[in-house]
Amino acid sequence: MAPRRLLLVGEGNFSFAAALSKTLDPSIRITATCFQCSSELAGDPVAQENLQCLRERGADVRFGVDCTQLADAFETHDREFDRIYFNFPHCGRKAGIAENRKLLAKFFQSSADVLAEEGEVHVALCRGQGGTPADKPTREWNNSWQVVGMAALGGFILSDVHPFICESVPGYKCTGYRSQNKTFNLEGALNHVFTRSLPFEGSQPRIFRIKLGDQWFSFPEPEALIGKLSRDFLEAPFSHPVKTINEKLIAELGKVFPVKRLKCSYPLLPLGGSAFTSWNCDSLSEAFWINLREDTSNSEFQNVGTAPDTKDFLVSFSELNLLRTPERDSREKVQEGLSGQARVCLRPSLLIHLQAVIQAPDFLPGSLHILSGPVFRKCYILPFTMPAFHETLLILGLNEDLKDGCFQSLLHHLKNILSDLLTQTGLEGSKPRNSVEFTFQANGEDVMINVKSENFGTDGAKDLNIGSVIKAAAGSMRKDQGFVFVSMNLDLLAMLAWGISDWRILWTFDSRFLKNFVPGKIEPFQSYSLYPPTYVHDISFWLDEKKEFDELEFHTVARAVSQDTVISVQFLSRFQHPETGRVSLCYRMTYQTCDKALTKQQVMSMQSQFRKTIEQLLNVIPR
Repeated sequence: MAPRRLLLVGEGNFSFAAALSKTLDPSIRITATCFQCSSELAGDPVAQENLQCLRERGADVRFGVDCTQLADAFETHDREFDRIYFNFPHCGRKAGIAENRKLLAKFFQSSADVLAEEGEVHVALCRGQGGTPADKPTREWNNSWQVVGMAALGGFILSDVHPFICESVPGYKCTGYRSQNKTFNLEGALNHVFTRSLPFEGSQPRIFRIKLGDQWFSFPEPEALIGKLSRDFLEAPFSHPVKTINEKLIAELGKVFPVKRLKCSYPLLPLGGSAFTSWNCDSLSEAFWINLREDTSNSEFQNVGTAPDTKDFLVSFSELNLLRTPERDSREKVQEGLSGQARVCLRPSLLIHLQAVIQAPDFLPGSLHILSGPVFRKCYILPFTMPAFHETLLILGLNEDLKDGCFQSLLHHLKNILSDLLTQTGLEGSKPRNSVEFTFQANGEDVMINVKSENFGTDGAKDLNIGSVIKAAAGSMRKDQGFVFVSMNLDLLAMLAWGISDWRILWTFDSRFLKNFVPGKIEPFQSYSLYPPTYVHDISFWLDEKKEFDELEFHTVARAVSQDTVISVQFLSRFQHPETGRVSLCYRMTYQTCDKALTKQQVMSMQSQFRKTIEQLLNVIPR
């Protein structure tokens, strides 16, 4: 939508406002302001000419407006500007970098009070001042105005940056501080466009209520999975890239094999269920375990808890295929086993459903049975690992010997389909940026599906494992029948196809993300949050001599406390005290967001909370 109301602050001789007014539709309202009082500009003929031009065009001109106190300059009903312009801000005279950063910070905080919800803040800076990679050459971060970091204090993210071209506004003459004759050097100047960020507030665990028979149970969302537990994009009505890549994959497979799509149940599993035997996990410690507690609320629609995002999840356990273990066949035993509370876990892989699919009476050998749904597992904090993602599982049953051409045929078609999907974003005639490779394992049968990608720069040009192909010989799972299973990470597939470098953006609540995607098409992804700053903190702690340190849980706690803003956990050193023998570990934590404004102060608070939490949960003593 085109802007209807513009606010210009820090105008010197009003030449920018006058020039801009000549290029805009007359219906657009301009409010031009300056810090000086009107008497200070009385003797400036250029300023007076521009002021006359603005008034003739119906612009609102105001003097003595402090850009760090904009709410004071406008009544409540007169705010909601669609764009705010601040060209070449400066505290004046010999003000240092620190003072100019403060000016920017206060300006952004003030702008948040008068900007429309979907408005933009435009800040033009001289070459190198912004401190972003868009500056050529780029200054050191500590020697710049750190404009993205200052904007974050007002809840803004950098959404665009482009050269500031004076010729685009004929008649504009940049002036120095308070209309001084000495002007700024505009060669290499950049215009930075900021938009509002979603707030961190409200990111509290939701409470889910689930029904078994006549009983209700509730559980909180695991903190490391806040905002991810009930976000199944595969069932969403909108064109999420994870859903699009899955639909394209299934459609292409359907051209080669008869396809039968299966409905995936809600991802809760019972403790000790036989389903775990199909999941080859090194340790069940990778799963997210949940304690269900009996809920005595009378109303089925009454919320549990006090968190703002608390909501009912009214799903019957009988529909989830939960707790159907050999030990608990009858309803009475299930009720007895769940009295008070029960321990369950979130599904770590769709492979746990293999036995149920194969043993179903309507299973058809020769057809490709496809099961897709979200899975959850604890993992280390790395660029391409994620605690929640969508998996698709292909199950092909064969009455014939697996050594015939069927297995090779599946591999051949699957590789071609994946190669086509992952090269659609390349420019015509250009070299494909993703290459699919099938690597046979030591047993000579199972296959790892790897992709070498150059979509993410030189650091990203490496093999990414997106799935695996597993063979089960005839008779191993069902009499006189062999199987081929293909498991793939749909989130990684979507990232590779669209060139999305950060998995966290797939889970954003920001509506701008989905606006990048056209239904059914694969086009390069353009982020709406550019050059987010990084914050680095080190942490060291003494280990408990009597208990083993769980590094995976250390990463999981970091993910939870930081609300997924920790992007790297780097082990730095191990120290053993020469006298006491006590052992200390040191790690480096790097914080950065991909869709929100993150401030230095917020990171310091998170780091402080992290120190307290690991002391409580991991039995370590921060140094």
